[in-house]
Amino acid sequence: MFAFRLDSRSGVPPYLQLVHQVRQALLLGYLLQGDRLPLIREAVEQLAINPNTVSKAYRQLEQEGLVSAKPGVGTFITGAPAVTMVPATYTTLRRGLDKWLRGAYAAGLDEEAIVALFATANREVGEGSEGVA
Repeated sequence: MFAFRLDSRSGVPPYLQLVHQVRQALLLGYLLQGDRLPLIREAVEQLAINPNTVSKAYRQLEQEGLVSAKPGVGTFITGAPAVTMVPATYTTLRRGLDKWLRGAYAAGLDEEAIVALFATANREVGEGSEGVA
């Protein structure tokens, strides 16, 4: 079953972390149409957070057309992003990313520097730039 996790150091509100995790799981094929998300009560117990936080995340996902709540039964995946990743592509990309991350840590970068470097490169490549400044 799908399980949420929270990072209190991320600066991202907990409800948005839950939303992002569901979106990412859909993109990567970890969640599929018909899968049930944890019940609000289950997520509250697991994460030790306010039930309103989980409810807010589920409402946002429902507004986005990704889930549907069935009272007394649970919240189920009903939609998916337009693009989902093919498992073989995911595996290949993940291996390359793992190698890159090991190299970054070996070079002495900490998590904050790695995130900043990745975000900059991602933005520049996404804009069609040549290389990282």
